[in-house]
Amino acid sequence: MAFEPPQRLVRALGETQRDGGADWLGRLPELVRRAVGLRELTVERVQAPGGRSSLVLLVRQADGTPAVLKLVPPWARPGSERAALVRWDGFGAVRLLDADAPDAGEGVLLLERLHPEMSVRSLPEAKALLEAAGTLRRLWVEPPAAHSFETVAARTGRQAEAMRRSAEADPEAAPLVEAALAAREQLLATQPEEQLLHGTFRQSKILAGERMPWLAVGPDPVVGECAFDLARLVRDRVEDLIAAPSGAAITRRRVKRLAESLDLDQERLRGWTLFRAVESGVRARRVGRPGDAELLLEFASWL
Repeated sequence: MAFEPPQRLVRALGETQRDGGADWLGRLPELVRRAVGLRELTVERVQAPGGRSSLVLLVRQADGTPAVLKLVPPWARPGSERAALVRWDGFGAVRLLDADAPDAGEGVLLLERLHPEMSVRSLPEAKALLEAAGTLRRLWVEPPAAHSFETVAARTGRQAEAMRRSAEADPEAAPLVEAALAAREQLLATQPEEQLLHGTFRQSKILAGERMPWLAVGPDPVVGECAFDLARLVRDRVEDLIAAPSGAAITRRRVKRLAESLDLDQERLRGWTLFRAVESGVRARRVGRPGDAELLLEFASWL
């Protein structure tokens, strides 16, 4: 099958996995050919702009049912995504259609077709946050026994090391990094009940569906406290927050309202929001996205 991967994916792989990304992109046509043949699919088109860490194709199954074929590189933890989708079984999240596929180990997932052109982000802000919070609540379930999901402590530990290295090379960001790392240490000192989390939840990851009005896609699942998952949602539409004259006050109100709506501790949500915003900001600066970095670090300074 001849196709060109979306440029958004190519750029993202260049930022984060330069060597492995080129190799995986080179193998993509053969991976697609085998996955399509194994499932007797008809490819309609490549979804563009698509994601930053996967190739998504709109396909039809042998009986004509629309579906999505997703190919995920190994460093993006496709096995964890598959395991989480099996655990959720379509409740609050897109449904996995090939749980027992023989090529599951190659990062191939066949998913139900949603409406990629309509995400929760298309709604007015207040309505979007309400729908997003309701969807997220459905995903917070007890992880399977003897699971192999990464924990919040482990994931943020890796991120903390990268943040320290970035701060050494970027003294301007050092005070925020120090505050974020201190918040992480304090949060991990006491741990509320751990749940299976989406891991990278935001408005654009919630698409309109047929079975349910809204379903989450693209998890990078992790096990930990729910406030960690909600923290990424707090900064959605960060460019609008920064542009607003009262952006700092709006942000603090958003933290309070989201925490109350999902019965979470407001200070724990604030702390994880700070950590995740600073981590994203210093990473954006490290990979050459200074505009994103400036927005995220200014947002973090309000917390």
